[in-house]
Amino acid sequence: MAQDFWASSGFSLLDRRADGLGVTDAWLARFLAREELVPPPEAGPRERELHARLAASPRETIPAADVAAVEDEEARENWTHFLRFRERLLRFPTLEAAYLDLYRGAGPVDLAPFFLDALAQAIVRAVLDGTDDPWLCRAGELFFRRQRVSTEGGQVLSVDSTTVEVYAETGGFGNVGRLLRKQNMEMPAVKMDVLNHENASFYFLRDELYGFAIDLTPGREGAAALAEVLRRWIRRLLGVETAIEPVARVEDERWRWHVGLDQDSTAILNALYRGDAIEPAEVERLLALFRLDFRDAGDVVAEMAGRPVYLGLACRPDRTLKMKPQNLVSNLPLGHAQ
Repeated sequence: MAQDFWASSGFSLLDRRADGLGVTDAWLARFLAREELVPPPEAGPRERELHARLAASPRETIPAADVAAVEDEEARENWTHFLRFRERLLRFPTLEAAYLDLYRGAGPVDLAPFFLDALAQAIVRAVLDGTDDPWLCRAGELFFRRQRVSTEGGQVLSVDSTTVEVYAETGGFGNVGRLLRKQNMEMPAVKMDVLNHENASFYFLRDELYGFAIDLTPGREGAAALAEVLRRWIRRLLGVETAIEPVARVEDERWRWHVGLDQDSTAILNALYRGDAIEPAEVERLLALFRLDFRDAGDVVAEMAGRPVYLGLACRPDRTLKMKPQNLVSNLPLGHAQ
C-alpha cells in the first residue's frame, strides 16, 4: 500500500500535474512559517509588515526598497534569500523546470543551500510517490540530507548527520539529555537502527526523525535502492530511461565517462581513470560505484553509444557526505535533444 512520508516537503500542497510539480501559494507560505522569516518579538514594524503582506499574498511583488527597509540585518538577508528563491520558481511552470534551469542554464546557481535541498526533497518525493518501500525512501534522503558515514569492517553505513549531532548532544533523550550532558552525568549509549527487514515497517512512523542508518555496501538492499532512486530521478528530470546497478569496482576497457555524485568522488574517479597511484585512505572514501547504461543509444552523444557511464559516491575526509544529485542533470553525456 502506498505510504505518505516527508510531510515537511510540502508535497501535498503542490499542484501535481502531468508536466511536473506546480508551485502553489500554500507551498510558498510554508516557508513564511519558518523561524528564519517569522518576526521575533523584538522585530521592527517594517519587518512585521513585510511578513504580513506575504502571508496574505505569497506571490505579491516586493520592491527591493521594502526589503532594504527591514530593520534587522540578518532578517534582511533571510528575506533576500527567500524572495530570490520565490522569484526563480515563479519564472517556470514547474519545480522540475526551475531545477533544470539552475544546473543547465547559463546563469549562476544563486540559491541558498537550504532552498536547493528543499527543491530536491520535493522532487525526489514526487519520484517516490506511491511507493511502500522503506529502502527507497531512506535512500532518497541522501538527495537532500547530509550524511555521516562509517566503513568499519568493510560495511558502508550511512546515517543522518544532523541526527547524529543531536544524539551526540542529548544522548537521544531530548532536553533531558541536554541537561544531563551539561551536568556531566553519564547517559546510556544510543545506537541508531540500521534499516532491515525486522524494523523496516517502522520507517513510515519515524520518517521525519531521520533516525535510520542505511547499509550502502555493494550487494546490500540499500545500495540497490539508491541505484533505483537515481534511475527514477534521471527519468523524471531528463525523460531518459536508464538501467543502474551497484558495482564493486570498475573493470571495463570501455570506461570513457564517469560522474561524481558529490564533491570528492569526481577527483577520485579521475585518478582511477588515469591509472594514478592513490593512497588507500583515498580509495576507502569511495563508498559506492554504480554502472549506468542508457536504454536508448540515441539519448547520448555518438561516442558514448553503447558504452556505460560510471557513477561514484564518496565521503569527505571528515566522513561526511553531501550528495549532489544535480550532477546527474548537468554531467551526463546526453545528446543535443536532451
